[in-house]
Amino acid sequence: MIGRLFGPASAMLLVSGCNGAPGKDALAEAEAHGSNEALKDGRIECALEGAKAFDRTCTIDEMSGDDATILVVGKPDVGYRRLQIATDGRGVIAADGSEPAKVMIIGDGVIEVAVGGDRYRLPANTKGPK
Repeated sequence: MIGRLFGPASAMLLVSGCNGAPGKDALAEAEAHGSNEALKDGRIECALEGAKAFDRTCTIDEMSGDDATILVVGKPDVGYRRLQIATDGRGVIAADGSEPAKVMIIGDGVIEVAVGGDRYRLPANTKGPK
């Protein structure tokens, strides 16, 4: 289930500082909220083929099997990547191909997964096991 990797959508945008500019924590919370909202409509942020800017053009579906749960991330050009939800705390790993998935926590409740020249932002439980 997505619930094993993805946490609840409970973040809200907070503005801090006297000039009204959002602080680092507020930006991380807003990013987590945006990622969770995107996941609800089946879209996630991605930057493909080395692009610097992210947009919400990738889709995500889940396939559960006896051995593993696979996330199928669809690209707008009809290609896709398969990511396996890891049960050892790594987040996700590449489920196919020869390129490994590199996972970074980029905010509270958000990970960035890089495979080759593509990057994906996924909501995740970054607090660790409870």
